[in-house]
Amino acid sequence: MIKYNLTCHNEHEFESWFSNSEKFDKLNKKNLLECIYCSSKRISKSIMAPMISSSKKKNEQIEIINKDLKNEKDKFLQLRKYIEKNFDYVGKDLSTKARELYYDKKSKKAIYGTTTPEERKELADEGIDLLSIPWVKKDN
Repeated sequence: MIKYNLTCHNEHEFESWFSNSEKFDKLNKKNLLECIYCSSKRISKSIMAPMISSSKKKNEQIEIINKDLKNEKDKFLQLRKYIEKNFDYVGKDLSTKARELYYDKKSKKAIYGTTTPEERKELADEGIDLLSIPWVKKDN
């Protein structure tokens, strides 16, 4: 695989991956490539620097990614803790309870639980919006 920086005749720049340089030439010759911004079919490769990587740099990148993932997980755990503290858990009865609250209009109760994709679609068809969040395990 090779990544090319591409430019259209309107000077829009974008990147794309190809299995090899011949594949780019073949697709471009048949006008099968187009600019992602203006749909121009006049595409050329622009000058690009080769990617040189070292194992040290890769390890640093992996550490940064792991740190970022840990930070994101911590945010989701904080969100879970807030929901568990401030919302009523209704389990698999979420769609039923959500309807009751939606049509009651007086209740300001906050609930959380689970639904099936079919139940979610039915609620959406009725105008009842749900918010899905990743439910991160506390012990993982």
